[in-house]
Amino acid sequence: MKNSRNPGFTLIELMIVLVVIGVLLMVGLPSYQNSVVRSSRSDAQGTLMGFAQAMERFYNQNYSYDGAAAGGTTTGAPDGSVFPDQAPLDGQVYYNLTIEAADDAGFTIRATPIAGSRQDGDGIIELDSLGRRGWDQDNDGTIAATERTWERG
Repeated sequence: MKNSRNPGFTLIELMIVLVVIGVLLMVGLPSYQNSVVRSSRSDAQGTLMGFAQAMERFYNQNYSYDGAAAGGTTTGAPDGSVFPDQAPLDGQVYYNLTIEAADDAGFTIRATPIAGSRQDGDGIIELDSLGRRGWDQDNDGTIAATERTWERG
């Protein structure tokens, strides 16, 4: 007599597969999300480097960094003719770019995560005219001496 059992998967086999997929997602998803945040931070850092070059071009034309902000002021969003005010420069934006200080001798520029974006809570990123870098890793609003790097400490 023939076995009338249909070939296929049992409910227990399907449940085991779902559990394995769930475990893989629990392990892999946070790592993926962290990678995406680091990638966006790196993009903002590269944009800050381009912003610094634009500030140097502004200085070469005006013999001062002062006036590069919108409206010819010392601080605030950069004037559109100097550099865009958000990063990344293409696609979905995650950072607002600002000039924190500018005078005849130097500047400090900053990328601040936009509230509600995936970078929210990642901390501000800063660069000055001397090439000093800073990243507020603990997101407390200030860049401490130990945070004078773009790398995680």
